[in-house]
Amino acid sequence: MSSPTEPHIPVLLAPLLRAVSPVEGVWADGTFGAGGYTRGLLEAGAATVVGIDRDPSVFCMAEPWAGAYGDRLRLVEGTFSDLDRLAGEPLDGVVLDLGVSSMQLDQAERGFSFMRDGPLDMRMSDKGPTAAELLNTAEEKTIADVLYHYGEERASRRIAKAIVAARPLTRTAELAEVVQSCLPRPKPGQSHPATRSFQAIRIWVNDEFGQLVAGLAAAERALKESGQLAVVTFHSLEDRIVKRFMQHRSNSAGGGSRYAPVAEQAPPAFKMAFRRAIGADDDELEANPRSRSALLRVAVRTGAPAGDVDTAVLGLPSLPGGR
Repeated sequence: MSSPTEPHIPVLLAPLLRAVSPVEGVWADGTFGAGGYTRGLLEAGAATVVGIDRDPSVFCMAEPWAGAYGDRLRLVEGTFSDLDRLAGEPLDGVVLDLGVSSMQLDQAERGFSFMRDGPLDMRMSDKGPTAAELLNTAEEKTIADVLYHYGEERASRRIAKAIVAARPLTRTAELAEVVQSCLPRPKPGQSHPATRSFQAIRIWVNDEFGQLVAGLAAAERALKESGQLAVVTFHSLEDRIVKRFMQHRSNSAGGGSRYAPVAEQAPPAFKMAFRRAIGADDDELEANPRSRSALLRVAVRTGAPAGDVDTAVLGLPSLPGGR
């Protein structure tokens, strides 16, 4: 186990730093977490990094090392959907790591993990309803929609019915047991049966897709011309939103057809830095199995004015009737 002062190495850090090299000027790390990307950016040459996180506890954990960077590091509590306002100045780069911090997973009291029994919370901050409050009060259909649309869980209706029958639920182990009871025993090498359900409920509790779209729009507003946006995703739903945002805002999503002619487009706000997403290499996969599903996408800001994001083109999963 690493010590508190030992740097946390996040997934795809080395490929990210290569992709955005040279690292210069003012950057925002919109998902500060354990500070791994922030430290990487500072060591690579960033003049200043604004570390943003909705979880105030992460800043306490950074105290042993943060002071060494002096005024090159500013830590701000808030969500990355407000990163343009929180940064307070035009930015040369923005990095967003959309994975759940291993620190949060390791803390049973946060309620993120089906592997560790704890209160059924799942909030990334201390604000808003907990997972238990939502699951214990929502209609069965709403829970089924959450599991299906946010977790791509095909057994969503069966699991939702079992959750309602087992209420009230207060512990992560209780929820994991309910989900497991609805699904076949996993084969060797398959993920835990509760993986998709826990992912879906966490996304629901924290409005992660809404935050992601708002954060991408905030990055567009905050970045200078030639500023870089780098986003690391960990599952297909997130990656689809990021990919379509970058394609849409760079006017590279493809044209129309004879049935749907190309609409007049605004000047592109971004240009794609790479045609494809960047994944982990063999060395990183061996050292960190969590990197298996990670993908990095990078786009570069143009001089065009920031515009509105058309959520209809982003493939944004949404619940019938809203949250």
